[in-house]
Amino acid sequence: MAKKKKRNREAPMFNPDMDTGVLRPVMARVAARDVNDKYSEYPSNGLNPRRLARILREADEGNVRMQMELFEEMEEKDPHLFSQMQTRKLAVTGLDWEVQPFSEDERDKEIADFVSEQLKSIENFDEVLIDMLDAIGKGISIMEIAWAVEDGRDIIEDIEYVHPKKLLWDAATDEMKICTSEYPAGVSLLENKFVVHKYKAKSGHAGRAGIMRVVSWMYLFKNYDIKDWVSFCEVFGMPLRLGKYDASASEEDKKQLMEAIVSLGTDAAGIVPTSTMIEFIESQKTTSVEIYEKLARYCDEQVSKAILGQTLTSDSGGGSYAQSKTHNEVRHDLTVADAKALAVTIRRDIIRPLVEFNFGMDADIPLFGFSCHEVEDQKEVAEIYRTLVCEMGLDIPKSHIYKKFNIPKPEEGEEILKPPRNETVMPSTEAAEELKLKQKEGQVEQAQVDAIVAMSNRQAEGIFREMMKPIFKIIDKSEDMEELQKILKDEEKLRELYQEMDSPELEDLIQQGVYLSSLIGRSMD
Repeated sequence: MAKKKKRNREAPMFNPDMDTGVLRPVMARVAARDVNDKYSEYPSNGLNPRRLARILREADEGNVRMQMELFEEMEEKDPHLFSQMQTRKLAVTGLDWEVQPFSEDERDKEIADFVSEQLKSIENFDEVLIDMLDAIGKGISIMEIAWAVEDGRDIIEDIEYVHPKKLLWDAATDEMKICTSEYPAGVSLLENKFVVHKYKAKSGHAGRAGIMRVVSWMYLFKNYDIKDWVSFCEVFGMPLRLGKYDASASEEDKKQLMEAIVSLGTDAAGIVPTSTMIEFIESQKTTSVEIYEKLARYCDEQVSKAILGQTLTSDSGGGSYAQSKTHNEVRHDLTVADAKALAVTIRRDIIRPLVEFNFGMDADIPLFGFSCHEVEDQKEVAEIYRTLVCEMGLDIPKSHIYKKFNIPKPEEGEEILKPPRNETVMPSTEAAEELKLKQKEGQVEQAQVDAIVAMSNRQAEGIFREMMKPIFKIIDKSEDMEELQKILKDEEKLRELYQEMDSPELEDLIQQGVYLSSLIGRSMD
């Protein structure tokens, strides 16, 4: 289905007394496309501990406007914070998603196909997902559904972002409302009109659940640190230009000397009378620079821990490749959690009303999910299942395998993939008789050779384990794959590695095996 083009038709006026959104979709625009959304009070300007505490207290009382504007500015002004938030969001939007029928019933399959077609036809659906994931930072994200009618069906024409600064929690009932220019005191969120995605970084009220609230103090401290660092660079980044003049210098000479010193700040060239001189005094305050950098780096590390759960994958700090792989798995856990929470919201606030308006209130809601399985994990799991079935003989139902690897079960009569057949050419009668005689003649000797091979393999396990220790040692010390490749390309280090892997025990074992096999072969002559 082609992407729906946004229609520039005039939407009807919103009437909260008539538009409830329960039995039929609300066609009117409620909160999206407000021209005032682009304006801000810029609460980060002149931000200090007292001002930050006041903003957070206002949010606790239900007015989150200043807090949401501050969170928006924090992403704009802090590149590290923006990068970490983007990493967290894009990890989910990069996953494939799928709509599955609630059951194998034909009606449920028809509903699932309709929903899948509708979601795929929404223009920039990936951007909709990113806007919904804004809840990771702010604790909550609001989207407004633009409904339309097409071929007798209620369809979703667009899903538009609503700035969370419009939210308001009622002081008496704690009901979440949305403020608009027509209703500044706030109106209740209409059913089947808004997509409300919440993220709970910690337990408590929704206004305090976002990660941005957790890192706001680190942002403030880093902001102070960067300002002081810039001031330090202005003072000590360039050498002090000290002008000296003779006691007999005239006022004109002094004036020319001062002008020359000032112009040296930008022009790096100038002339002065012979009775004056300019001296450059270099700054030696390197310790202060390290303090500023350490504090800024510390704040960045705490932000990374809060957003990604760790710091190793976001910085180029020390650590082994194995440690980095472990931390990546931690990030995968966060991605799975984000994807599951997002799937629940999409099924509840987007798919459910789409189904109920078109197929009735009693229709079963299709399932929605993201494919969160990593390729490496699937390979390891497949190897485990192969061992359980082929070597241990464990009985495992096919339905479990289909579900485990997220593979659709083939329909009846559907073409399926099969492994290639090993077609062997049958030998002729004479050749078969000759082969049979040869097999009978060498059966005992071949069994002896096989026993030697099996025994040698068992004895070689410990030898190979010792031989590989130098390689394992290099891998553990390498911080990443690039460093490991660099080491393995160094001919001198490879020569040293080859000498460390020298094993006289392996040579003796091979010689003994070859010698015994040779004796068995000669006995057959």
